[in-house]
Amino acid sequence: MGQDDMELPERLLVAVGGNATHPEDIEGTGQEQEEYARRTAEALLPLTSLNNELIITHGNGPVVGKILMRQVLTRDRVVPMPLDICVAHSQGGIAYLLMQAIENSLRESDNPRHVACLLTQVEVDPDDPAFDNPSKPIGPFFSAEEAEAVGAELDWLMKEDAGRGWRHVVPSPKPRHICDISLVQVLARRGTIVIAGGGGGIPVIRGPKGVRRGVAAVVDKDLTSAHMANVLGIPVMMILTGVPNVSINYGTPEQKALGRITLRELRDLQAEGHFPAGSMGPKIDAAIRFLEGGGRKVIIGQLEEAMAALRGDSGTHVVTDNDPHIAD
Repeated sequence: MGQDDMELPERLLVAVGGNATHPEDIEGTGQEQEEYARRTAEALLPLTSLNNELIITHGNGPVVGKILMRQVLTRDRVVPMPLDICVAHSQGGIAYLLMQAIENSLRESDNPRHVACLLTQVEVDPDDPAFDNPSKPIGPFFSAEEAEAVGAELDWLMKEDAGRGWRHVVPSPKPRHICDISLVQVLARRGTIVIAGGGGGIPVIRGPKGVRRGVAAVVDKDLTSAHMANVLGIPVMMILTGVPNVSINYGTPEQKALGRITLRELRDLQAEGHFPAGSMGPKIDAAIRFLEGGGRKVIIGQLEEAMAALRGDSGTHVVTDNDPHIAD
């Protein structure tokens, strides 16, 4: 690794996967979610303890799917809410747990730093082709037989997700604008840890005179994170997930973990089909968009190894093609 990997960035955006706070194999009780939020906060403590500008985003896939299912199963007694409100529910609930857990971890280490969560709307294009091709999986996994029955009963579109089972899929338009992003910037510059853009943000479209309304979709969390970091001019983005590295030939005897790689090399590997849409694909898309949009480095690594990845001791580090330390 090069010397730049030892220099910790003064401005950083960290995108935490939805499974960090709500793994797909748990029941989802309040106690379980609190425990996973606590574990996430402990893993992030070395980052949150730094004297830096820090913005944290998070996924919501398992949670928003369960909110939808809960509504459908009780629809005879309680009027269901549309998907954008369900996204807002999941964003607020997850951010609350993370905010509390991160502040608690800081207080236990005698750090007075504050954490704030901002309910974030994200504008999307009403003509985005994603609305005609739902592809974003949310909620629990089903067998093929269960998916057929659930899809018919609830009028859900079900698709197979990376060979792991069948899930409900919804439209996932690309983010165009982070609403009120200036508030995120002001808080971060004051030293507050800002949790924003949860679940990719609440998807809205903008009409005449700036009037907004929600739409039935789930924006990809990593794409929103990349867009937010680009707009704010943040040079380094971390994507923390359940695996320590990005790999090529995944699941085969030729599997190989990637360490340091350039944007051009990553594009070539993407074109060869190494990153399926249902697994690492969205993270690779976000990394490419972030670097093409002016970012300097993307680090993709495991949540539990967050600080080691930031220091350059683990994870996959994607840098621009003109990075001065490419040869290291």
